[in-house]
Amino acid sequence: MSTAEAAQQSNKQIVQYVFDELANSNPQPLLAQLADDFRFVIMGTGSWSRSYDGKATVLAELFAPLRARLGRITTIPIRLTAEDDRVVVEARGRNTTNDGAAYNNTYCNVLRLQNGRIVEWIEYCDTLLIEIALGPPPRT
Repeated sequence: MSTAEAAQQSNKQIVQYVFDELANSNPQPLLAQLADDFRFVIMGTGSWSRSYDGKATVLAELFAPLRARLGRITTIPIRLTAEDDRVVVEARGRNTTNDGAAYNNTYCNVLRLQNGRIVEWIEYCDTLLIEIALGPPPRT
C-alpha cells in the first residue's frame, strides 16, 4: 500500500469513527478531531448558509445554536468514500426540535483532513428544511 493510500485509509477510519459516534448522538470524538483553524461551510442561500471560520466560531455560532434548538443531535452515516485528503459522507439526520418537530435532513458532507485532524467540512443539505424546522440562526 502506498503512502497516499495509507493516508486515505486512515482518514476514512477517523471519519467513520466520528460518524459512528454521531449516530449515537456523541459529539465528543468529532470535537476532539477538529483542528483549531477548522472551517465549516453550509452551502446554499438560506440564513444558516455561510462559512464558519475557526473552531471557536464553529462551536459558538453553529454548534451551540444547533444544540440549543435540537438538544441531542443524531447523524447517521450511509456511505463514506475517501480520495486524496477528503472523505465524502452521505448521511441522514434523525432529530427532533425542542418544540417536538421532526428535523430529518439528508446530507452530503465533504471533509478535508490534514495530519489526522479535520480542517474543513463542506455540507450540502436541504437548507429550506433548516429554515422551516430551526428558524434563522441567532444574530452574531
